Amino acid sequence: MRRFNTEGPVRPEKHYCIPPLARVDLDNILGLIRDDRYFVLHAPRQTGKTSVLLALRDTLNRSGKYNCVYVNIEVGQAGREDTARSMRAVLGRIASRARMSGDGFLEEVWTDILARHGPDDALCEALTRWAEAGSKPLVLLIDEIDALVGDTLLSVLRQLRSGYDLRPDGFPQSIVLCGVRDVRDHRIRSGSRNEVVAGGSAFNIKAESLRLGDFTEAETRNLLLQHTIESGQPFTQEALDTVWEQTQGQPWLVNALCGKACRAGPDPSHPVGREEILNAQEHLILSGQTHLDQLADKLREDRVRRVIGPLLSGDQEHSFSSRDIEYVRDLGLIARDPPLRIANPIYAETVPRELTRAVQEGLVQEMSWYVDSDGMLDMDGLLAAFQAFHREHSEHWLGRFDYREAGPQLLLQAFLQRVVNGGGRIEREYGLGRGRTDLMVAWSRPPAAGSGGVPGNDIRFVIECKVLHRRDGIEGTVRKGIEQTYRYMDRCRAQTGHLVIFDPDGDRSWEDKVFRREEFHRKHRIVVWGM
Repeated sequence: MRRFNTEGPVRPEKHYCIPPLARVDLDNILGLIRDDRYFVLHAPRQTGKTSVLLALRDTLNRSGKYNCVYVNIEVGQAGREDTARSMRAVLGRIASRARMSGDGFLEEVWTDILARHGPDDALCEALTRWAEAGSKPLVLLIDEIDALVGDTLLSVLRQLRSGYDLRPDGFPQSIVLCGVRDVRDHRIRSGSRNEVVAGGSAFNIKAESLRLGDFTEAETRNLLLQHTIESGQPFTQEALDTVWEQTQGQPWLVNALCGKACRAGPDPSHPVGREEILNAQEHLILSGQTHLDQLADKLREDRVRRVIGPLLSGDQEHSFSSRDIEYVRDLGLIARDPPLRIANPIYAETVPRELTRAVQEGLVQEMSWYVDSDGMLDMDGLLAAFQAFHREHSEHWLGRFDYREAGPQLLLQAFLQRVVNGGGRIEREYGLGRGRTDLMVAWSRPPAAGSGGVPGNDIRFVIECKVLHRRDGIEGTVRKGIEQTYRYMDRCRAQTGHLVIFDPDGDRSWEDKVFRREEFHRKHRIVVWGM
């Protein structure tokens, strides 16, 4: 039986999959190759780029019209800006892949070419001789082009450009460069020349830049249906909806989430429900999967911080540029379409938890302190404890956040996460210009008597976080916040609402900032906390 795949390219005989070439405009790609064009295919990591390239290679070779070779040149990364070392690795890998495809020409000559022409011309010369020796037009698919850096990347791009006019008889008819980012977006720092070169100028022969998207909703459901057909294990409608809502079709997330959820149950015929999907999501986040760790690592970069910081705080003011946005979008962290937002709820959950991980470890808070004898969460007691903690320790703790503008919201989330872990979950909504951060705590209701140990429906608490601005004043902020809290409660079907207002004015005393009061809005009780 096939399985969900999270490691490397898909193999249709082993993995559930959407046919790779069905995810791209194949007619356009074949037209570009037929017209001797060089182009770029890019997408975030673990989206399916390599699977597309391998399928394209097989399709072109089966047609009998081309000699198509796929090569991953990530091996050249270890040489960094040692162009000679990196070029030896790149040429050796191309020759090896060509030999595995039945073409041994390069295997016999590449070392002599490198010795005679040197690292800054050997690739161009090798491709020229290879194309001249072949009986069919050569098509080269180069994967992980952006693994190369500095002078090595410049050398590769410029050598590909220098032989462009010789195609198709004296150079590859078509070359596809594949990576996370479009070549034009690379700012390549040359160590030897001490200058920054734009990738677009180093490879200005590119005809098009194609981006591989995530699964559509229909493709996501198709993938899950394959599992049901082969294993007999169905997904409930709620589970199907939840997979799409939480992943927004990001291929690795879809496969990882469903792979974990389908292995979790002891009975393979038992339907996979929403809770299994949410439990699988929590496992993925807590287990430090490489995919999520790689994204989390990017949060330390200034370009990422400039975009993600205002999203977390909800502020309208920002300092990011359009290039910053394109970079973070290419990483897959933010959605491709407006409004500016985190790409999917799993990433939206991962980002603040990663940023607060170290802080959580340093907090002395235990879940048992806020859970009564009936197993119910005392949210009033929890927020009162945070209010006291924030008053006494916020200056110390907020200084530990890289994302200072979102520090108060992140500190509250760290405090909540430390307590809620194991007994419930936190869902978060935030975005540029919203002026607030929405948190929903879902606490597992203890099993009722006679229920056979089956938990009841979640108890839901809404926590709306706002920053006090002088233009609105405290009453204006409360008034807006109460209406926003009510709307969020209504949407989440929450039983209790809390509005937390952070006052950043360093000149005001804590006596003026700290308060607690109860408001009623459309017969719903909402507790307002000043901090």
